[in-house]
Amino acid sequence: MSISPQLAVHRFGLGPRAALPADPLAWLDAQTIGAGPPIPPPEGRDTAFALAEGYAAWREHDASPPPAGQPSPVTRLFRAEQEAWTRHLLSAEEPFRERLVMFWLNHFTVAERGGFGVTTAYAGFLRDVVRPRITGRFADLLVAVSMSPAMLYYLDQVASVGPSSPFGRRSGRGLNENLAREILELHSLSPAAGYTQADVTEFARLMTGWGVERMREPFGTIFRPANHEPGPKTVMGKRFEEGPGAYEEALRFLAAHPATLRHIAFRLVRHFIADDPPPDAVATIETVLRDTDGDLGAAARALPRLPQAADPALTKLRSPMEWVLAVHRAGGTTDPRPVMSGMAALAQPLWNAPQPNGWPDTAQGWAGPEGVMQRLDLAFDIAGRFARQDPRALLEATLGPLAGPATRRAVTTAGGARDAIALLFASPEMQRR
Repeated sequence: MSISPQLAVHRFGLGPRAALPADPLAWLDAQTIGAGPPIPPPEGRDTAFALAEGYAAWREHDASPPPAGQPSPVTRLFRAEQEAWTRHLLSAEEPFRERLVMFWLNHFTVAERGGFGVTTAYAGFLRDVVRPRITGRFADLLVAVSMSPAMLYYLDQVASVGPSSPFGRRSGRGLNENLAREILELHSLSPAAGYTQADVTEFARLMTGWGVERMREPFGTIFRPANHEPGPKTVMGKRFEEGPGAYEEALRFLAAHPATLRHIAFRLVRHFIADDPPPDAVATIETVLRDTDGDLGAAARALPRLPQAADPALTKLRSPMEWVLAVHRAGGTTDPRPVMSGMAALAQPLWNAPQPNGWPDTAQGWAGPEGVMQRLDLAFDIAGRFARQDPRALLEATLGPLAGPATRRAVTTAGGARDAIALLFASPEMQRR
């Protein structure tokens, strides 16, 4: 059974924005090769913000904090990048690629609440670290993310010092295990691999020395030998010698571990196919990753070819971000501000997940009574923006054959255009993919 054009756009994209693809699989495949079109810079600029600009804004804030109630220079840069990304998603012609970017941004969560260290580096984290690597090797993505300034700040690696290092002996400072623990638990192996607290501590010792320079060139990630814990370390039974090269060596070892491939396959299938991933589907993606040395593009191309991908039943609840983007794309919105406001209203503010494990990826995290009522209220509010459109034409363009009889009846018999569009946006088919 082959996936239909409407289902390909609905399940693997961000909702329709243009004509449906004539060959759905070829359309999806093309989005998993190469780097794709760049994200346009924020409005009023010719280029994206450089890391040095973010650190300059941070120093400006430190030297002269803004008046109460006024956004800091760092916050202004961050908001401009949020709007640029959201505007890009509203018009993206390669929505499967952007869904993959969204998936990996959530897998490797860094958030604004991590402080200025994260906010100054987020644009580079999205544009230069994650997005160019989502169709390459998982090992390359894991290394780039784990050594990025945003991640080093977010999980406090900048505060980790080898207790027996020269700086550690002088200062009395010691290890911070946050990043080591999350790489093992969330980003690579998962607890199913059976790693121990000793593995976490050894990994944290191995990682010492890696930090961020924000005051002078070269800005960004650096290795400080005086902070590095001397001596060899052993993680998951493998010995690593001291020195800066051990971190990347360990990350590549973890990336190729069978438990990591299984964990990544599980999460990809859960995100794109079902809250309870079918074991055979997980095994298929795991095999692709194993046989291709962790080729994420190959894994992405395999997802729409899973038998479950062509099932027309829409059972996977869209996250608030996915749903808000889908309804605004359906209506033709180009302004990112109401989209970002809608995400925040539904408790999924952009780039600000509350914990390192990211946003929920199952219905349980979003389908509570309050969340459902908020979606219904927001559907009516958003429908007001598009009340001059023909609800029946919007139904066909948005859902087409995916719309069930009850939804068709509700939209075609509603008392007015706004009510009809609100019912369309609130329909089970629009809420799910």
